[in-house]
Amino acid sequence: MQQPIEGENPDPELEAAPVKPAQTGFLPIVTNWFDRVFVGIYLFVALELFWMRFLEQAIPLTVCHVLAIALGVLIVWRG
Repeated sequence: MQQPIEGENPDPELEAAPVKPAQTGFLPIVTNWFDRVFVGIYLFVALELFWMRFLEQAIPLTVCHVLAIALGVLIVWRG
């Protein structure tokens, strides 16, 4: 059996397979949907803690809930 030359693809079907373009989002890392859900939940918790510490006296926590959910949906959908 002949050894393939370095750089030569021994399977011609792999060369003919269409290359799927990488999906680009605004997150600087390669993610799947589960990673983006995790990042969204992590952001939700961090934003809630920040809000309760610094802003709750002036702005109700309900505003933070709406903002955090909107950011989470944006990250999962577009991230």
